[in-house]
Amino acid sequence: MSGTQRHTEPLDVHLIAVREGAAGLEVLLSRRAGDVYAAGCWHLVSGHVDGPWEDMVAALVREAREEAGVVIDRADVRAAVTVHHRAPAGGARIGVFFVVDRWEGTPEVMEPHVCDAMGWFAFGALPEPMVAYCRAGLDAYRAGARMAVHFQEPGDPIAYDRSVDRLVLLPEPAAHGAVPNAAVRAFAEQAVGRIGEWADASWAREESRVWRAAGAEGGEWYVKIHQNARFHHREVDALRSWVSGLGAAAPRLVAADPTLRAVVLTAVGGRTLHGAVHPPEQQRLIFHRIGQLAAAIHHSAPPRPAADGLPLGKLERHLAGALPHLAPGDEKFIRATAERATGLPPLVTVPTHGDFQLRNLRWDETAEALHVIDFERSEDGPAVRDFVRLSDAWHGRPDLSQAVRDGYGRSFTPDEEAHLTVLSVLDSVSGVSYGAAHGDPELVERGRRTLARLRAAQRP
Repeated sequence: MSGTQRHTEPLDVHLIAVREGAAGLEVLLSRRAGDVYAAGCWHLVSGHVDGPWEDMVAALVREAREEAGVVIDRADVRAAVTVHHRAPAGGARIGVFFVVDRWEGTPEVMEPHVCDAMGWFAFGALPEPMVAYCRAGLDAYRAGARMAVHFQEPGDPIAYDRSVDRLVLLPEPAAHGAVPNAAVRAFAEQAVGRIGEWADASWAREESRVWRAAGAEGGEWYVKIHQNARFHHREVDALRSWVSGLGAAAPRLVAADPTLRAVVLTAVGGRTLHGAVHPPEQQRLIFHRIGQLAAAIHHSAPPRPAADGLPLGKLERHLAGALPHLAPGDEKFIRATAERATGLPPLVTVPTHGDFQLRNLRWDETAEALHVIDFERSEDGPAVRDFVRLSDAWHGRPDLSQAVRDGYGRSFTPDEEAHLTVLSVLDSVSGVSYGAAHGDPELVERGRRTLARLRAAQRP
């Protein structure tokens, strides 16, 4: 040990409750009052974890009920950012910020002796004065950071002041040992030169591995190892053919090795849309661009006559694995949908992305540019194939559905709508079966949710 004193900071929790308002996304804030720290300043609903028997999520749920009178389900609590903070007087603490967008009740002042006002504020118009620590957490959250340091100096104001903003966002370095094997490193460095830093960028549930590679003399690339030869050849074939027509909206293939099942790709900008929160007006712009990008993909080669019908061959196998996890009535609906599918006319085939969903789309706010990645499921098929996993993203938002269609340049035909329903049902059953077999409850829940939505749409 290099120091003589161990840290004993308290742990506190902060509620970032968000809703969509007339001016965009809004956050709930309360104004501190009475004999408390930072009286007169605006702050998030927050509090300390009460002893070793209470976990931090339970503390957040309790504080929300005690301070704002709202009831939050633990399942609706999502991690936002963790901030190591030191106040101007020298006291340090660890603050864990959580984001929640669902609750029961209407927020109101429940503890008037320590809070004299509560209200909703747009992120672009936060009130003053605001506790600098609270503002640091909100700024870190909006920047997409997972961890930050906010160590104030003696003499700094308690309230936020841009001129003495002490927020430092921590980057996400490569985990120890999280680098490709020697053969893949040699392949990548032969393609782009010496790599100075590797960072694992793999998705948690995928068997494919992806690293962000920073060149020793500048430049950034992505190195990917596919989980099987079929995915490797699909992505390489797409990148060498129609993907190049997308220009800056997609990565460029630098090198490929079929033996290693590895590729080196140029980096694209922006942040993934998976889990991102944007104001309604910006959401509509993004979804309009998604429609435009889908049209560019589907028009990248002339359409061809359909060679096969709908992919019903694996339904029984997937249904057998999904049945224990389906809701009452789901099996009947699935079989009825499959029966109707046999009478649908075939659709022309075009190049499709195959996994066109928010996690594979990246939005660059500065340039207002959309990018698409991951072409390992790319193949020719009906154009509506690319809207199967995307349609969940606009459920309940007709404005976003219309924005996609406006960007796409047309609405779907009745036959395309019918094919979209069938393909969505088949994808849901496959997802539930796969998720159940591989311990992925999120995938199971997504499939169940989609089936419930489709069944509701079919009711008179």
